[in-house]
Amino acid sequence: MMDDLILVGGGGHCRSVIDVIEADGRFRIVGIVDAPEKVGEQICGYSITATDDDLPNLAQTYRYFLVTVGQVKSGAIRTRLFQQIKSLGGILPTLIAPTAYVSRHATIGEGTVIMHRTFVNAGATVGVNNIVNTAALIEHDAVIGDFCHISTGAIVNGTCVVGDGCFVGSNAVLGHGVQLSPGGVIGAGAVVLTNTRPNALYAGNPAVLKRDL
Repeated sequence: MMDDLILVGGGGHCRSVIDVIEADGRFRIVGIVDAPEKVGEQICGYSITATDDDLPNLAQTYRYFLVTVGQVKSGAIRTRLFQQIKSLGGILPTLIAPTAYVSRHATIGEGTVIMHRTFVNAGATVGVNNIVNTAALIEHDAVIGDFCHISTGAIVNGTCVVGDGCFVGSNAVLGHGVQLSPGGVIGAGAVVLTNTRPNALYAGNPAVLKRDL
């Protein structure tokens, strides 16, 4: 028997997550939360039925919610929604695409979505409410904090540490053992070989500091 699930956020990332939910088969999507002007619209055959203001009422009826707002650079909106849902007593499940490989020796936090063809190796720890996007690689013993987005095709090598709220762009590579400080943004295709400072943008090969955020 499938459990009812409310999706919070109705953009492009929501479409990708819907595909994973349907492939996973554990949940039945019963509504999507988005802006008032979007109520009544359809996303992949599912209706936008409510707004953020309706979350307290929805939490009285439904147990399971998933934040499906995307994250480009800042994860502030995803963080706020996650914390609001938790404060209302909602449960945010971990979602793993059936085409992904997650080692049984890895740990994945609540509300995190592991997208198609992702690989999470033994000893890796992925925190809460993360997006690990299509074909990303999280190698052995790497640590991904909370509220991060590891983008499509990105590689986080062994023993790396990615601080809370980081964004790692598509096809970026973190060298073995590199530490990203919280709030960092790594540009697409960057090759990061040294530790970074907090709330800063790095890009290039090798990656260099571009500016503070």
